[in-house]
This record gives sequence, C-alpha cells and structure tokens, in this order.
Amino acid sequence: MNKAARKRILVTGGAGFVGSHLCDRLVSAGNDVVCVDNFYTGDKRNIAHLLTESNFELIRHDVTFPLYLEVDQIYNLACPASPVHYQYDPVQTTKTSVHGAINMLGLAKRTGARILQASTSEVYGDPEIHPQPEHYWGKVNPVGVRSCYDEGKRCAETLFFDYWRQHRLEIKVARIFNTYGPRMHPDDGRVVSNFIVQALRQESLTIFGDGSQTRSFCYVDDLVEGLIRLMESRTDFTGPVNLGNPGEFSMLELATQVIQQTGSSSVTEFKTLPEDDPQQRRPDIELARNELSWEPTIPLADGLARTIDYFRSIL
Repeated sequence: MNKAARKRILVTGGAGFVGSHLCDRLVSAGNDVVCVDNFYTGDKRNIAHLLTESNFELIRHDVTFPLYLEVDQIYNLACPASPVHYQYDPVQTTKTSVHGAINMLGLAKRTGARILQASTSEVYGDPEIHPQPEHYWGKVNPVGVRSCYDEGKRCAETLFFDYWRQHRLEIKVARIFNTYGPRMHPDDGRVVSNFIVQALRQESLTIFGDGSQTRSFCYVDDLVEGLIRLMESRTDFTGPVNLGNPGEFSMLELATQVIQQTGSSSVTEFKTLPEDDPQQRRPDIELARNELSWEPTIPLADGLARTIDYFRSIL
C-alpha cells in the first residue's frame, strides 16, 4: 500500500475475540493500526503476533476515559460481549457502551474520522418479528439482568445517530449477530465455546431450556469482512445494518454437531432457561447483501472444525 492510501485506524477492544481478527486484516492490508484495550476481557496473546509489526501499536486504555490520537477511522468494539462478562460488572458495562461511545464520537468529531459502532443483535431483545430486519425496534426489558448490555448498546446507537444529525459525523452502525471462531474465551459462557469446551473435556453439554430455541452463527472471518465493507461503504450509508449468518440452528442441533465433530462421548444436560433469554434470533441480511455485496461464505460445519482445532490447541 502506498503512503497516500495508508490509513491510520483505531480499533477499540482490539485485543478481544473479534477485535484481534479485525486488527489482523487491517495490518495485513498495510494500514497503521492502533489497538486500544483495557484487557478486562481482551487477551494480549490474541495480538502478540502483531507486536513486531511496524504498522501496529498497542495502548492499554479504558474507553470510559477520553483518548487523544490522530486517526482517519475508528472501529469502536470495546465492550464485554458475553453474558458472563457483562453481567459481572453491569454498571461498568453500561459505562463502556455509553461513555465509551461519547469519548470515541468526540475523538471522531475532533479529527474528522469516520467511525463504526459495533452494535449487537441484542438491541432486538426477545423479538416478535422473525427474522429480524433493521427497521424492527425490538422488545427489550430495560430493567433485566441483560439490560446493561442491551440498553447500553441501544443508547450508543442513539448517540451515533445524534452525532450524525447534529454534527454531520460520518458514522456506520453494525448490528452483530452471534459470532464464533478461534480466540473465543473458553469460559465466556457463549454457547459455541461452552459446547466445544465441554465436549473436549468429555463433560455433559449444558442446554438451557428444552433446546428448541434458535440462534444463527457467523464465523469470525465473515464478520470481519462485513465490518470492513461497511466502513468503506458510501458516505451516505450509515446503517444500522445486520451482520450475521441467516442459517438458523436450534441448541440441540448445535450440540449434536459439536459432539459429532469432536468425537466426544458427552451427553446433553438440560437446565432452566436464564431470564430474558431470547427464543429466536436470526438476521435479515438483505440490506447487507444490497448495500455491501456481503453475505457469509463459511458453513457452520467448516467454522466449527476450525474453532474446535483452536480449542484443542489451548485446552
């Protein structure tokens, strides 16, 4: 990449699961990448291989405090994303979503940077519409145990669109659906990592409820491609846009695939469904197809195989 085309890109939460894969792509493309993380859930091992790259820099920083840099683009991914982590310190989770958004939007306003918000399918709550299109406003409990994350992300979206309307900031908002792949935390409580770790340890696979509730699972490489395409999309396209895999699987179907692929002797164990756990979750991705020419390309079976190989290597 020639010097004129090289961008200065900030990735908050860059040492996390998704953030580290995004840093990989941006560094390999020749950009100057600054990774910011407070390591609450991020892991330095996720980006250790990048520390010797001349176009990569790591800063330990909490986005709830202002940050002063000169950048062209900001990917705001900072926030714990699994229920285990975001419910551990719910007040800090809300602060990260809201104060973090305010600080990063302020930085974008000062530098004239384009900024992308990593929002979530959780803004739809336990949806009454299936699959979920972007124009659906959601059904979210504002006082439940998950609301620190759900409402924090909804407020962040509000802030992004108010900065766009009031200050004409160049914004992009991605609503990310369930994503999986290497570098997931083995104890983050998300269903793919839970099932794989339990299967590899020959433990019972824990299914909450009767196993009929569904999710869609997007492999991390597909998601990163979608985030980059959204960031590089035309100026007047702000989103929000769903990024996820429209393939829908029940918890029982996922458990069966994991047991088969790991060759485990594990069985399934049923437990009570947690509060406010949505029954169905699947993205309508027509907007992403039309505006970004994007859709996932990696089938669940292939993505699971890669993810299982990763967990075998670290357990």
